[in-house]
Amino acid sequence: MAYDRKLIRNGNGWAMTLNSTMLELLDVDPKVNKVRYTIENDTLKITKSPKMITEEEET
Repeated sequence: MAYDRKLIRNGNGWAMTLNSTMLELLDVDPKVNKVRYTIENDTLKITKSPKMITEEEET
């Protein structure tokens, strides 16, 4: 499955949003789960991280 997404301006950098379909496919709840970005060669992979969001990070 492939998606073409537009990047959005975020301060001095750029960001990509993950819509609800992508979050469901990754089984990610953005309130409790982190995601992991991995770059291999010229490919960006986004996967569900084994790490959870801590209370300090919620605010």
